[in-house]
This record gives sequence, structure tokens and C-alpha cells, in this order.
Amino acid sequence: MKITKIETFKYWIDWCNWLLVKVSTDEGLYGWGEGSLHGAIQSVETAVHEIGAGLIGKDPSGVGRHWQSMYHGWRWRGGPTLSSAMAALDIALWDIEGKRLGVPVYRLLGGPYRDRLRAYASHWLREAATPEQAYDGAKRAVEAGFSAFKWSPFRLASLHANEAAAIRHATELMAAAREAAGPDVEIFCECSEFLSPRSAVIAAKALEPYRPGWFEEPIPFENVAAMVQLQRQLPVPIATGERLLSRWEFTDLIHQGGCKIIQPDLMHAAGITEVLKIASLADTYYIPVAPHNPGGPICTLAAMHLSAAIPNFFILEQMETERSLRDKLCTNPVRCVDGYFELPTAPGLGTDLRLEVLEEYAFKPQPLRDSSESLWH
Repeated sequence: MKITKIETFKYWIDWCNWLLVKVSTDEGLYGWGEGSLHGAIQSVETAVHEIGAGLIGKDPSGVGRHWQSMYHGWRWRGGPTLSSAMAALDIALWDIEGKRLGVPVYRLLGGPYRDRLRAYASHWLREAATPEQAYDGAKRAVEAGFSAFKWSPFRLASLHANEAAAIRHATELMAAAREAAGPDVEIFCECSEFLSPRSAVIAAKALEPYRPGWFEEPIPFENVAAMVQLQRQLPVPIATGERLLSRWEFTDLIHQGGCKIIQPDLMHAAGITEVLKIASLADTYYIPVAPHNPGGPICTLAAMHLSAAIPNFFILEQMETERSLRDKLCTNPVRCVDGYFELPTAPGLGTDLRLEVLEEYAFKPQPLRDSSESLWH
């Protein structure tokens, strides 16, 4: 069996572009990958074809060998563009290998440790501006069967205008959400790098009575020492890692205790092959893994197979508002029932794609973020 063709397909979905990658062979088998990036997606698409050119004519088996070649075959390596392109190709190769052997990918990874995966509803309460809206939204999450959800209690414009008032307002919303959700539901707080080491401590202490499950990326991710120092002061666990792209980038964060949960993204951190190693590194320090999962169905399935095959899985993100579109796109949709993903049993990742479903979702360039949003308090 030889790889004969690599195709890319991109579509604008709600807030970013999905980039889907199809790797085909001369025996009719093909695999799907995904390298969706909230950013320069056309650069990722170009990189897929540049890196993928080295796969043409080769047997797709031995995914780890191909990963080494893709990563070390370039003098310049790493970065979100190349790592996302590698991820898409790596995931597609695992899909082919599972199909060729007639088993789900998690079997090839040594799993499963579990037959279903706890999920949390992500980007929840997006429109909640009052305690009443926060209460109603949290109640809907529970009624939908979720035992956890994630929301953004902080608004950057409000923090800029009056930090004390913004934190007080976030606390009122959090109190209402906790009242509606009850004591046993996890409420995760997405901070989007809006805070500083100073304001993050203030905010965490204000929200602490309502038991936030984590503060996700409270400060920008680049400075590991700052994150380590903040975790020592914060009464709330830090979750981070969605922008870290390899085991080498995670090493100092994990070794120095910069977080309590890591969130590698399989379609950015160079695919299943690399995230499996990142998860193993985290397991050495008893740190759980909650994969970042903001993309389309292939990203979700790759994260599910990885999560099933590692001992330190914690919880998996579910972009609930995009579920219906992902279900239409898949020939064998992902099942998320009562707040749990059910593992696919079909070979490979477990689905084919109906790309005609996305014909009306034409690609468009990602809008640039306002530069004023990079000002931290």
C-alpha cells in the first residue's frame, strides 16, 4: 500500500475555519485528519502539502516513523503552522492504520481504559449578562445531562473600564450559576489570558466560595515562571496547554508545577503521536489531561481515541453548539449521551465525512484580534 494523494478542504464555521485533510492510498483506503487553526489557516494548508509531499509514494504504516520524518526532516520545526499541519497528517495516518487492521485507533494505542468519556459543555453561558441568565443557562446544562460546563465570567472591556466592578459582576454570575448547577457540577472558568498575576489572584479569591473547577489560561502562556508562581498563589487549579505544541514545551510547565490540569490540543500539538507522549509525561507527575477540543468532528474523534487510551484522562471538551453540524457531516456521528462520549467501535477514527454538508460554509480569512485586547491588568 502506498500513499498517492493528499487533499485539503477548508470551511468557515461560526468563529474560525475548519481545515480537513484527506490522505488517500493506491488500495482505496484513506484517512481523515484535521488541522483547524484559529488564525493563519491558509499557511497551515500550504504546510500540509509541503510536509505531505514527503509521504507520497510511502507505505502509510509505521505512524511514529512518519512523525519523526515530518518533524525532524525540516531544519526549522515547530510553531503552530507546522505543528498543526503535522497533526492533520498524523491523525489521518492513524485513521488509515486502524482501517487497514480493522480496529479502532484506541486499540492501536493500548486502550481502552474506559468505554465512555466524561464531557463538559464548552462556550456555555456565552450570552449571560445577568445572574438570572447565568442561573437559567447553568440549569440548562444540567438538564442536558452534563456534569460540567465551561464559561467566560470575565469580559475584557469591563476589566479595562473598572476592574473591581467587573470582578464583582463575575462573582454575582458565578454565584447564580453555582446555585442552579448544584454542588456536584464542575464549573470551569475560561479566562482567555485576560488577567495578570495580580488580578488573577483577586478574581480567584472572589470566586473561590463557588468552587470553580479551574481557571483556564488566566495569564498569557509564554512565561512558564510566571505561571508557576501564579499557581502557587492561586486557590483555584490552573488549566493550560492548548497553545503548547510538543513535549519539550510542556516539560518545564509540568516539572515546575505550573498547573494542575494540562490541555494539549491534538490538532495543534503535532497529532496523536505527540500528545500520547505529552500525556505520559504528565502522568509521571500525576497531572490529569483534559484535551482542548475546539474543532470539527475529526479533532473530536482523535481526542476521544487518545483519551480512551491514557490512564490520566480527566474530561473532554464538547462544543455543544456545533453538535448538529458535526453530526450531519459524519456518516457515523459521535455519540454524546447524558454528558458522556461513547467510544466508536468502527475501524480507524470511526467515521467518514459528507463534505457536501459544508458547501455553504465558504472559507473566509480569520478576522484579526483588536490589538487593544492584548493589554493585561
